Amino acid sequence: MMFKKPVTVLSVLLIICLFLTVGCSGGSNNVTGGDEPVSFKLGHATWVGYGPLYIAQEKGYFEKYNIAPELLIIEDESQYAAALASGQIQALGNVLDREVIHFAKGTPEVFVFAMDESSGGDGVVAKAEITSVEDLRGATVGLDKSSTAYFFFLTVLDAYGLSEEDVDIQEMGAGDAGAAFVAGKLDAAVVWEPWLSNASQREGGHVLVDSSEFPRTIVDVVTVAKEFAGSHPEAITGLTKAWFDAIDYYRENPDEGNEIMAKALGISKEEVAEMAEGVAFFGKEENLSFFSEEGDDTVFTVTDRAAGFWQEKSIIDSKPDLNELIDTGYVKEAAN
Repeated sequence: MMFKKPVTVLSVLLIICLFLTVGCSGGSNNVTGGDEPVSFKLGHATWVGYGPLYIAQEKGYFEKYNIAPELLIIEDESQYAAALASGQIQALGNVLDREVIHFAKGTPEVFVFAMDESSGGDGVVAKAEITSVEDLRGATVGLDKSSTAYFFFLTVLDAYGLSEEDVDIQEMGAGDAGAAFVAGKLDAAVVWEPWLSNASQREGGHVLVDSSEFPRTIVDVVTVAKEFAGSHPEAITGLTKAWFDAIDYYRENPDEGNEIMAKALGISKEEVAEMAEGVAFFGKEENLSFFSEEGDDTVFTVTDRAAGFWQEKSIIDSKPDLNELIDTGYVKEAAN
């Protein structure tokens, strides 16, 4: 997703520790009752879109709503997907289209609110001779099919009447694709920052299209294990309220917010500020709109579109029941 750190030894050790401690702290065993705050584990990768969780933590919004989430940075998708499916974590911040795959393959989860969307932070870079998406026909394009870049690129192609078969896709990580493009080894690449800015390092290299032109495509959501949501609905509502408060605070105090997020994510304040420029955060109003049962570009239409793409690519066998995957109740309750 956009600007993630590579898998590290630390993240692998973290997953091992999670599995070793399941008997004493995993699943619902670590949830306290009565007036005690509800404890649970929420995983996410290193991305500014998830950063407001740490603003909520720093500013006491979790305590305000009687919850005590343990925020865990897990970089590898296969690891955090397995952690959610097995009950090692109870909640996860991740890109919507990838969670459609996990749900369709059997992970019992539910979307509860949206965190952010890419708004210029992802895109397609191309050589000078390619001046339109249609010019990609026959081009060699580097991208990571195991990331949301694949869904984004398929969306772009579909919008311009092209298909995957019209291009020559070379599978590689986004960083490798960006470097290969700058080195002149690819005609185009699907990348995120800093490679969008770095495209100009190649003579004639430019951003052909970016995610600001395709809203409601790369959207991050918080998804929660169904068993935990069923047992502690008040905690999910509290988490949603805390997120709304954090977004409000960040909008009023962006400099301090960037500092909090940078410290938590282990990257520089300048990097956070740069990354945030390509992100549109979803606060209360945006969530009310996105989690509406009616209209275009809602969580239902985006999820259905993602499911259709993955079914067409034989990644999943059939479209999931959207009413089983999406619960609009938490956003509505939290917004009151």
